[in-house]
Amino acid sequence: MKDSNYNQQKAEQFSRSLVDVFNKSAIALALSLGHRCGIFATMSSLPASTSQEIADAASLNERYVREWLGTMVTGRVVNYFPETKTYKLPEEHAAFLTDDGEYNFASGMQFVPILAQIEDKLVECVRNGGGVPYSEYPRFHEVMASESSQTVVAALEPFILPLVPGLIEKLEGGIDVLDVGCGSGQAMLKLATLFPNSSFAGYDFSEEGIDRANSEAKELALPNVRFEVRDAAAIGETDSYDLITSFDAIHDQANPAGMLASIHQALRPTGVYLVQDIAGSSYLEKNFEQPAAPWLYTISLTHCMTVSLAYGGEGLGAMWGEEKAVEMMRAAGFANVSLHKLDHDFMNTYYIATK
Repeated sequence: MKDSNYNQQKAEQFSRSLVDVFNKSAIALALSLGHRCGIFATMSSLPASTSQEIADAASLNERYVREWLGTMVTGRVVNYFPETKTYKLPEEHAAFLTDDGEYNFASGMQFVPILAQIEDKLVECVRNGGGVPYSEYPRFHEVMASESSQTVVAALEPFILPLVPGLIEKLEGGIDVLDVGCGSGQAMLKLATLFPNSSFAGYDFSEEGIDRANSEAKELALPNVRFEVRDAAAIGETDSYDLITSFDAIHDQANPAGMLASIHQALRPTGVYLVQDIAGSSYLEKNFEQPAAPWLYTISLTHCMTVSLAYGGEGLGAMWGEEKAVEMMRAAGFANVSLHKLDHDFMNTYYIATK
């Protein structure tokens, strides 16, 4: 029996919004598939083409391409011309679906099927506690490296490094740099290429990530960079680096407080700790204006929080927030912590911390 305050119009409106969720979830999966199969890259250089012409150009099966195009057309991603039965990816859409554009959302959509694969294990964690370890996420490091190349690596020289006055000049002259939670090492590989007079190191808990980083460093023949498997909370070095960085790495650590203390110890007295992490507040009620808040809470639930809990960690989660981040950095011994935003990046906050 419905309550006397039941609003039928509001119920119907919510029901329609759930249909929209269904549709957008389907589009997300199809975007990921289109990226992995190279269809967007192929279509970006084609005129209006039939499904057979698109399939031939991408070396794919026409029947699958045609069904995929059904999702793209009804999802308003691809234009369709029924009189010629041809399809065209608008240039304005290609700018956000290919690597040559402003940002490749299709590449980022790969996280959706990757995270969905651990749902059965996550159900057990919701019921009984515990967490899902890194080893259960196939292709995660591969996709994370791709995401890092877009959000961090491409922005390093023009936007991120200038946040620290004089840092580029110091890197040109030669300083010691460490990236903690380096993943596949994309940031340090880029910096090692740009600044041959400086020395770079990357530490990460993941053997898979470090193997990828070392393999690429060898391919690039970079003598000024090294990568090691190490616990971020037990670096074991003192006054060793002029610059330490962490890109989207603190919140999913098992021991984030230990990581920050270990970094503080490894940093030289005049050094700088440069951090990029998810933009948001530690207070739920303040996150309504974060455009990607539902996605960030969900990726936290399905990865960031649970991998920390899998190792008996704190489980901060991606939305630990700026207030908690500053509190923990100061507790680790950083006397000065400043927050910065970049105009092009609504997803992240940048912290500069010094002793």
